Amino acid sequence: MLAAELIDPMLPALKPTDTVGQALDWMQEHRIGQLVLTDQAGYQGIVSEELLMDVVTDEQPLSSVMHLFDQLFVYEGQHLFEILGMALKNRMDVVAVLSEGGEFTGTISTAELLKQFASELGVQETGAILILNLNERDYSMAEISRLVESNNVKIISSYYASAAYGMPDRSRLTLKLNRREIAPVVSTLERFGYQIEAAFANAPVESIDQERLDSLLRYLNT
Repeated sequence: MLAAELIDPMLPALKPTDTVGQALDWMQEHRIGQLVLTDQAGYQGIVSEELLMDVVTDEQPLSSVMHLFDQLFVYEGQHLFEILGMALKNRMDVVAVLSEGGEFTGTISTAELLKQFASELGVQETGAILILNLNERDYSMAEISRLVESNNVKIISSYYASAAYGMPDRSRLTLKLNRREIAPVVSTLERFGYQIEAAFANAPVESIDQERLDSLLRYLNT
């Protein structure tokens, strides 16, 4: 999904002539802590509720108030993952979207980004989760997919996390599958030398002990 598709048409853009009070009212109405500031020259940055609360008078225009992230924005053609990475890294509640010509075209909320990200990963789909512990040189998504699918199970989504420097054998591959019953998948992967670090499924998996299941829950909660 691209930035242009993620724009929320209900989120207003503030103008430098708007007052602090007006901005706070808009934020309260939309239950959001930041809003984009624009003028005739285009995108000017983001106004934060936290900073506005420190302003002495509500009648002060936004042109005289500090704004944030004036160099942080995305273009309409950028992907969801890129946008979310930038938003989370900089703790942004909203992200401004510009056309390729540099014109402001709308605002994306980080809350909506997270919902779309969860949807892309299939988080709401019924199915089990497997975490494989890998050596980087052994990682082959093609082979793992073949082994999983040999049990008539499909991978809905996957996430590969590289190991810390100097620990090539500690890479992790997280798989979301479309079935709850995954004992045959676990058996196949282990038969081909893959180490299952943790598994989570509504149906019991006999080859994974409770300690491993507990470790998965801790992993998902971090």
